[in-house]
Amino acid sequence: MAQWFADRRPGPRVRKGLRRIAVGDLNVAPLEHDVWSHKQLLKIVSHTPVEVDLFGRLKASLDWIDVPRHFVPSDEKLYSWWSYRNNDWRASNRGRRLDHILATPALSGALKSHHIDADTRDWEKASDHVPVLATFEV
Repeated sequence: MAQWFADRRPGPRVRKGLRRIAVGDLNVAPLEHDVWSHKQLLKIVSHTPVEVDLFGRLKASLDWIDVPRHFVPSDEKLYSWWSYRNNDWRASNRGRRLDHILATPALSGALKSHHIDADTRDWEKASDHVPVLATFEV
């Protein structure tokens, strides 16, 4: 995927300098504080060194801005997913940040806010993922 973004040929491929947003459940928690226990999850899918490295390469391919981390320092816990296996997900707070919003540098001045709507995790028949939102003023 990183190679796709890095390719600057005209056409459907993304080029540097363009305003682009990439969003999705990428199932990668790239930073130490994107998981409830960095040490315990280093060998668990979503936070392995291989996944973290590949996510880093993707981010570097167009100097992507990690939108939630633009607003929340990397040394603060930040999650968008909590397992169904935990009876009281709020009390244990053993989450991961698996859902991402990335923006190209051309949109850096347009970033206004972000919100992770953790309250939706309490809904009846809720997903284990919660919405990750961002506001851009373009």
